[in-house]
Amino acid sequence: MTGYDPLDFPARSALRGRHARFAIVAGGARRYDPQVGVFAALDAPTPDALAGLAALVAAQGDVAFLEAEAPPAVPGLRVVSQALGVQMVGKDPRPGTLPEVCIRPLGEGDAEAMLALATLTEPGPFFARTHQLGTFLGIEQDGRLLAMAGERMKPDGFTEISGVCTHPDARGRGYARALISAVADAIRARGEVPFLHAYASNAGAIALYRSLGFVLRREVQMTRLGADETR
Repeated sequence: MTGYDPLDFPARSALRGRHARFAIVAGGARRYDPQVGVFAALDAPTPDALAGLAALVAAQGDVAFLEAEAPPAVPGLRVVSQALGVQMVGKDPRPGTLPEVCIRPLGEGDAEAMLALATLTEPGPFFARTHQLGTFLGIEQDGRLLAMAGERMKPDGFTEISGVCTHPDARGRGYARALISAVADAIRARGEVPFLHAYASNAGAIALYRSLGFVLRREVQMTRLGADETR
């Protein structure tokens, strides 16, 4: 795990380290269990690793890469989608004024509600067991989950904030700001650095993250690969 910055290849660092228990491995390729996540990584772009990646997609479904450069062409796979994103790091907290809300940890008993909220709001890839990747926090009203945020990839020394979403009925109340700040504070309390990703076109989200002290580290390519059914 030396020779590169963990944030340059966050999925690789996480799947070889703290998230190894979620990894499915073939040759020099690895991916998250599809019930947990969609991200994949190559140990190196070798023929063995590319063949392993193709085998993982054939067996487990689409994968995604979130790195500065798009992955190399893989025999048997096609690019399903590609979009420009940004990677931001929050070393210095700057929460500003936060709403007074009751935030609580979410657990297995909340899994169905979390998946339903993510399915409705589409904050990014979220599956039946995504909540097991790390701590998730939520805001409820009358027993109804209105907003949540949590942890996703965990490269060495860093933890990604993800799954940030608010029900349409509760937007404009500052819930996302409060939850991101709370998740980031917990990450820093462990001696780690919070980071996150956003689509470059999502100006509103990027502005929110900047207001919370996150700064741009680099642009990234969000590339989703699937089986080439024409072959």
